[in-house]
Amino acid sequence: MGKIAFVFSGQGAQYPGMGMELAQTSAAAAAVFAMADEIRPGTSEQCFSGSAEELKQTINTQPCVFCVDLAAAEALREQGIQPDMAAGFSLGEIPALTFSGKLPKEEAFRFVVERSKAMHLCGSEYPGTMFAVMGIGPEAVEGACSQVPGSYPVNYNGPLQTVVACTEEAATAFPAEVVKSGGKSIRLPVSGGFHSPMMKQARTALEESFSRLTILEGEIPVYANVTALPYGDIDLLFRQIDSPVLWHPTIMEMNRQGADTFIEVGPGKTLINMITKILPAAKVLSVENKETLRTTMEELKHAGR
Repeated sequence: MGKIAFVFSGQGAQYPGMGMELAQTSAAAAAVFAMADEIRPGTSEQCFSGSAEELKQTINTQPCVFCVDLAAAEALREQGIQPDMAAGFSLGEIPALTFSGKLPKEEAFRFVVERSKAMHLCGSEYPGTMFAVMGIGPEAVEGACSQVPGSYPVNYNGPLQTVVACTEEAATAFPAEVVKSGGKSIRLPVSGGFHSPMMKQARTALEESFSRLTILEGEIPVYANVTALPYGDIDLLFRQIDSPVLWHPTIMEMNRQGADTFIEVGPGKTLINMITKILPAAKVLSVENKETLRTTMEELKHAGR
């Protein structure tokens, strides 16, 4: 067995009741929710009892998913599992940095709370939407975007899937341009053009509010969305807000560095589904509740970890 990588879920994976079993099963997971409630009262209650409508609002989604991601990772560490490296998709990058020791827990959570507010405000002031484009490679998607002003490739998810952010004006013309390029597009249920120039104002606000935040050495490398390479300067945390997520290149680089087992920590299985398409031979596992924690531990024990 090669190296283990933890991958931390992003916004969009949330669902009602997430994290409750982890908090009931693991003292380390429960401590994450207790920390969050001290800073943002009611966070654990939103995770455990909030409606789907409540949880899909950016100002709630990001703090809640952060907690479930970190709780799942801490539950694994409590069982003696320490990864060799980590990465997180968009929001998931912040709990990844926290788990690795590169950001203090409380400061990281405060950052997420403010990030969610800043991005929500940006989405309100600069309305946009996003499309998942499938069936064509990233170069063809970039070509389609070049023909429609206000459209930006923002998530490089796999060889034949790229997500594009569009202004409201661009959203009308973009799908037809994708068809011309031989692909198909699906409009996503989001309220903003995340990871695009439409989020510039949010980045600026956070740079000003968290100018003293620094990246610590940490225990394991965390691969950055912006570069697909291990984290360096704190600037990457701010650049990530209005820059594309290089997920496919990130997974390929982690694999080149020896990762052949990927464990998604947090709600859902979106990331391991992507990884299966990128690296069909990789072993993929997930932890989001009591059952998946047990199953993952059994699989790792069987593999000699």
